[in-house]
Amino acid sequence: MRAGPALSFTEEVEDAIAELRPLVALESTLLSHGLPKQDALRIGPELEDIVRAAGAVPATIAAMDGKLQVGLTEEQLQRFLDEGAKKASLRDLPLALAGKENWATTVASTMFVAHRAGIRFFATGGIGGVHRGAESSFDESADLTALAQIPVVVVSAGAKSVLDLPKTLERLETLGVPVLGYRCDAFPAFYAADSGLSVPVRLDSVAEIAAVAYARFEQLGGGGLLVVQPPPADLAWTREASETLIAEALAEANAQNISGKHVTPFLLKHLAERSDGRLVRTNLALVRANARLAAEIAVADRAADEASAT
Repeated sequence: MRAGPALSFTEEVEDAIAELRPLVALESTLLSHGLPKQDALRIGPELEDIVRAAGAVPATIAAMDGKLQVGLTEEQLQRFLDEGAKKASLRDLPLALAGKENWATTVASTMFVAHRAGIRFFATGGIGGVHRGAESSFDESADLTALAQIPVVVVSAGAKSVLDLPKTLERLETLGVPVLGYRCDAFPAFYAADSGLSVPVRLDSVAEIAAVAYARFEQLGGGGLLVVQPPPADLAWTREASETLIAEALAEANAQNISGKHVTPFLLKHLAERSDGRLVRTNLALVRANARLAAEIAVADRAADEASAT
């Protein structure tokens, strides 16, 4: 399904769809909940420019005025950040459409909207996964089931480091989600380049990733595909340094009885503050790199389509 009454496109995105140009989805939760406002105002347009420079068209996704926005104008982005936004995972999309408030889409809901709009490539920071202590809390992100079901390539720096990464990889395997390491052998842990876990498959070119995506979507009719790469080496944290901060943050969350959907935002805010902003700089760097890689894969996919048509 290319479009529906709930979708609202910017002119740039609408033209790209009509002209079969490569498109890359970007999530809005990073802007509204993952960064300070001054950084979000700068990084939103910057990520879009990175996608354009790589030859693709960006589509930042959010819910505003009872519509699912596929692409945001500068005015819409300013309003979105000025007014604030609730966080919308898949279960919240009906609420977003039924009301007039601003909602920021997560990985799972961005995948859903991107698929409805015909967009197959999506860049984010880190995916959600299985939370630490999930054996008793059953706390697991909807991102995992979205990856199993929705045919979108998600480019990330692995899963958020505050999660239980071994269990997250096990769940991805159980759900049948291919995990591809782009020029890396270790599964990255968001801020850290090496989680101590291996990626199931390493690929060294965007053409290879595009070929796997084609096989997954077109030949097998499968769900999503997770592509991971480490944060830029000059800003990546060691696993030990990251784990020390995470242990402190988890202890503080327990002390304040923070649970459920409030845990991850609290932990990320705590980490940013305790690192004197260094983790924010790492976050920005890895998101830029992921936007560039997603655009390169989308361009390679389109080139393969054009080659097969001649």
